[in-house]
Amino acid sequence: MSINWSDQVVLVTGGTGSFGKKFVQVMLDEYQPVKIIVFSRDELKQHEMRVSGFDHPSLRYFIGDVRDQQRLKRAMHGVDIVVHAAALKQVPACEYNPLEAIKTNILGSSNVIEAALDAGVDKVMALSTDKAVNPVNLYGTTKLAAEKLFVQSNAYAAGTATRFSCTRYGNVVGSRGSVIPIFMKQRNSGKLTITDLRMTRFWLTLEQGARFVIRCVEQMHGGEVFVPKIPSTRIADLAKVIAPEAELEVIGIRPGEKLHEVLINEDEARSTVELDDMFVVQPTAALWFGRDWQDQGRLLEDGYRYTSETNPDWLTVDQMRELVSTLDERYVVEV
Repeated sequence: MSINWSDQVVLVTGGTGSFGKKFVQVMLDEYQPVKIIVFSRDELKQHEMRVSGFDHPSLRYFIGDVRDQQRLKRAMHGVDIVVHAAALKQVPACEYNPLEAIKTNILGSSNVIEAALDAGVDKVMALSTDKAVNPVNLYGTTKLAAEKLFVQSNAYAAGTATRFSCTRYGNVVGSRGSVIPIFMKQRNSGKLTITDLRMTRFWLTLEQGARFVIRCVEQMHGGEVFVPKIPSTRIADLAKVIAPEAELEVIGIRPGEKLHEVLINEDEARSTVELDDMFVVQPTAALWFGRDWQDQGRLLEDGYRYTSETNPDWLTVDQMRELVSTLDERYVVEV
C-alpha cells in the first residue's frame, strides 16, 4: 500500500451515483480519509444520500457540475486524490443529445484535469468503460476522448506531483441502466426483451469496481489505463437465471450497441502488460512515466484481444445467481 489514506483528502465527482456511493462506503468503512468530498450537481440526490446513512463527520457535500471549471477549482482546494466518476453514460440519451454528452464527458474531463493541475492534486483517477475500445456509439467515443485527455495530460504536469491515470472495466451489476434490474422488473410480465441471443458482456460488482479503483490509485505512476480481469456471460443465460420460465423476446440490436465488448484491442496490446489479475495499458506516445510495468508482468503476444466473446473466464449459473444477489435490496428477488 503506497498511500496512507487516513492522511488524505479525497474528492469524487459523480459522488451520488452508483459507483460514487459504493466508493464512499468502502472509504468510510475501511480507509477513513481525513475528508471525502462528494461532488455532484443534484441537490436532491445529495440529500437522499445523506439521509440514507452517508452522514459521517468526514463527508462534505459539494454541489457543482464538471462543466464548471471554476467550481471544480474551488472544490479541489486542499484535495490530495480525485476520482473522476461523473459522466453521462446512457447510450440512447447520449445518441439523442450528442452535444450534452460531449460537454460532460469530454469538456468536463478537461475541466477536472485543469482544476487538478491548478490545485496541485497528487493523483487523479478517471473511470472509463469497455465501450471506449473501438467505439460504435457516442458514449464510447466521448469516453475514449476522455481517456486520451487523461493519459496525455501527464505531459502538462511536468515538474509537479500531479499524475493522471484511468481504470477501464465492463458492465457493473445494478448500476443505472444495467440490464439485470430491467430483467427483474420485466419478469412479472412473463416476457423478457433481449436484443440478440448471442450477445456477451463483461461483468463485475460495484464493490469490485470500487476496490479496483482504490488499488489502482495506490499503484499508479501516471499515464496507465488499468483493466481488471473479469468474467463474461451471455445475456441470454443471465436472463434465464433471473426468470427461467419467462419467454425471451428478441428485439434486435439497438443503435450504438455491440454484439460483444472489447477491453483491450490488438493495437493497445503492443504496449500492454499482463499481471495475474489485471492488464496495464502503458502510454504509447510518451517517454515520461508509467512505462515500467513490464518489469512486473508479461508482455502480450502480437494480435492479442481481450473480448467478452473469447474471454477464458465465464460465469457459472451459481455465480450469476450470486452476482444478482449483490444488487440493492429494491432489486433483490428469488432467482
